[in-house]
Amino acid sequence: QVHLVESGGGLVQPGGSLRLSCAASGIIFSINAVAWYRQVPGKQRELVAGIFSGGRTNYADSVKGRFTISRDSAKNTVYLQMNSLKSEDTAVYYCNYKAGPGNYWGQGIQVTVSS
Repeated sequence: QVHLVESGGGLVQPGGSLRLSCAASGIIFSINAVAWYRQVPGKQRELVAGIFSGGRTNYADSVKGRFTISRDSAKNTVYLQMNSLKSEDTAVYYCNYKAGPGNYWGQGIQVTVSS
């Protein structure tokens, strides 16, 4: 019933920028928070950025000042603007919605930062 689709990933050189989008189909009620996570093989999935229902945001220290999370409620879409990308940002990025008791995930999208 709820389907999250990420887009905007790909290959970028160090110092470059990408903007990820996560579009939600269907209606999600009582959204508490929307977040982006990332994961590399052999490591835990980590929180990158989150935005709460009141508009508050939080970021991992490793991306603070470089990444910005935002949302367009009219389009049911959340974005992650990624600037000054580093090789360490290479990962599969996942969109996550926390709504009521639910926890919804996108399929993941690859971001590769390499020269």
